[in-house]
Amino acid sequence: MTTPDGDAVAPPQPDAVPAPATAPVRESEPFEPAGVAWTPVSPRLATARLVVGLIWLGVPLLGFALAAVLSPIVWFWIPAGVFALLALWTAWLVPRQVRALGYAERADDLLLRKGILFRSMVVVPYGRMQYVDVSAGPLARKLGIASVQLHTASPGTDASIDGLPTAEAARLRDQLASRGEARLAGL
Repeated sequence: MTTPDGDAVAPPQPDAVPAPATAPVRESEPFEPAGVAWTPVSPRLATARLVVGLIWLGVPLLGFALAAVLSPIVWFWIPAGVFALLALWTAWLVPRQVRALGYAERADDLLLRKGILFRSMVVVPYGRMQYVDVSAGPLARKLGIASVQLHTASPGTDASIDGLPTAEAARLRDQLASRGEARLAGL
């Protein structure tokens, strides 16, 4: 084809759609929003969970091991071995789970994430919070950690952050309560 001036023109491309100029989508993007700095929980939470888990597994393990030693029945070693494997698996898994926990404070909401294989991220808008609890059992107090529980109007959307150092739990409680009140006042 030529123009009236005699210049050559390329023929039009049939239904050519330009490729979108977007970056490839990463598989973990729903769980890693851009510009979010995650705050991890205390590693002492792993200690607390390991103590509880190994007590629950250690008592039956000791019972079956004692029964296997005192009894001529060889089959008592099987449950003892199962509980020993569960204890080892717990000792391997719990620290990984605790490292996957985190939270991030944004201008309008709080993000909570957890999980390694099955990931979860909860977004709690400050305006939906009704009240904030801080709690700690005897073991948690001994380790200097606490849990912050966020309560909303719907029980299904309540969220908690376990394993916070006590000073951080108190700061976060006060921060979330003041932000929640400020958002509710605007409704």
